[in-house]
Amino acid sequence: MTVNQLATQGLDLRYGNRVIVQGLDLTLPGGAVTAIVGPNACGKSTLLRGLVRLLGPAAGTVTLDGSDIHRMPARALAKRMGLLPQQPVTPEAITVESLVRLGRYPHQRMLSPWSAADQAAVEDALARTGTAELRDQPVDRLSGGQRQRAWIALALAQDTELLLLDEPTTFLDLRHQLDVLDLVADLHAESGRTVVMVLHDLGQAARYADHLVVLEGGKLAAAGPPAEVLTAELVETVFQVPCQVIPDPETGTPLVVPRSRTHRPAAV
Repeated sequence: MTVNQLATQGLDLRYGNRVIVQGLDLTLPGGAVTAIVGPNACGKSTLLRGLVRLLGPAAGTVTLDGSDIHRMPARALAKRMGLLPQQPVTPEAITVESLVRLGRYPHQRMLSPWSAADQAAVEDALARTGTAELRDQPVDRLSGGQRQRAWIALALAQDTELLLLDEPTTFLDLRHQLDVLDLVADLHAESGRTVVMVLHDLGQAARYADHLVVLEGGKLAAAGPPAEVLTAELVETVFQVPCQVIPDPETGTPLVVPRSRTHRPAAV
């Protein structure tokens, strides 16, 4: 069995009486980077919440390496999965290092002192995310890109082999989007860490992911390698956007080029 493999069987997720994800059968490969994409309100973030047990299933199961995550002790699960929420709430006036230290909570025991191993994990997370020089800065005074790296450092300090990120590039400019995605790619390349992330940009998803999951209306529209999944027909069907899908000139991965809705003359 593949290590760090998340799967759902007949999964329904609801908010009250409203069904958001319905009858989902899905396998996310271990040791790979998976991007979850789809139109707004299709259930992407809800699915991620279900995968980390923040939202209980109305029906079906979520398993990690074949074990039902709802039967696993909370601390044991926290040692295996780290989550970066879509809009994490920063504790008031907390510094970057203090925030990252919170990632060691699953490894702590009552009355046990802060250990050299704990501090080493924090230092490694700060170094990997380029936030060591910001360690004494209040998180709420950082730029959007710096703040996002600090939160990723917290997730890294948790020292899990499975990292889930909900729209990690939201509200960031292009440079900082690429910084975050390059960091995620490096973390995967260095240690084989399994990554599952929700993204909006289809080109970025195709460029950075090994595996693509496309949701539509809370159901699975397609899943597989980006080169096989991301077609003009799928984009038009799921996103209602007529387009061409061409090879990215930098990477050769699929690049979505929407068809023009207007006929503006080319600039001379």
